Amino acid sequence: MPDVQQPASPGAAAPASGALLSVRGLCVRFRGITALDGVSFDVQRGEIAGLIGPNGAGKTTLFNCLSRLYGYAEGSITFAGQPMENVSRHGVARLGIGRTFQNLALFTSMTVLDNIKVGRHARTRKGFFSNALRLPGVATEEADSNRRATELVRFLGLEAVAQRRVADLPFGTRKRVELGRALASEPTLLLLDEPAAGLNHEEVGALGSLIRSIRDQYQLTVLLVEHHMGLVMSVSDQVVALNFGRKIAEGTPAEVRNHPDVIQAYLGTEA
Repeated sequence: MPDVQQPASPGAAAPASGALLSVRGLCVRFRGITALDGVSFDVQRGEIAGLIGPNGAGKTTLFNCLSRLYGYAEGSITFAGQPMENVSRHGVARLGIGRTFQNLALFTSMTVLDNIKVGRHARTRKGFFSNALRLPGVATEEADSNRRATELVRFLGLEAVAQRRVADLPFGTRKRVELGRALASEPTLLLLDEPAAGLNHEEVGALGSLIRSIRDQYQLTVLLVEHHMGLVMSVSDQVVALNFGRKIAEGTPAEVRNHPDVIQAYLGTEA
């Protein structure tokens, strides 16, 4: 496990004005191994931001900090003006952060529609006993969840498989189901962890269009970790590059693509 989090250092820079997400001086250590070393960046509202770097650069570690799965030794994370240090893991979705994962974590014996409805849990208020006793308000809440999940099924082009078990579907379709589940929680910030992994060329092209449509349709901010450089550079408004836990570049896709430290990190040669 990473070191227990500590308050941000007094000299940490303040979040940028208008930023939805601000990461400042983030450090994560695993028994002496530094996974993140003083990482700082901002993601503005309405942006699609890409987070890139070779294997072991610290990208997924950073995502796990944003999801409160990991603590951090130093630094701070601020989301919508609120410090994340005291947010519980189960409170992250209700706060407005949705996430997909590298390895699909779906309920394979359940239908597509029911998997997406699971994502509504963060937006429901009725507890176990209310549902068990069918108290007032439960039926209304269930109807709202079903309506919203059905809208996402339609938006993601999953109508034909809505009542099929996830276990019976191809990998690319399952990816869309997991995306639908994340969107069902009505996030303000959507974290996409390697969404193109395992997809073919045609599916990657469609994914880029889908990410832009999601941002525009639902007025979201998107932060994606991705190894597929073509996808990152085509959809991102800004890109942050990590290597060995440190930020080595930040800027527009063109600026980061041509940065000498990025070229060296990926190709092992000077620009």
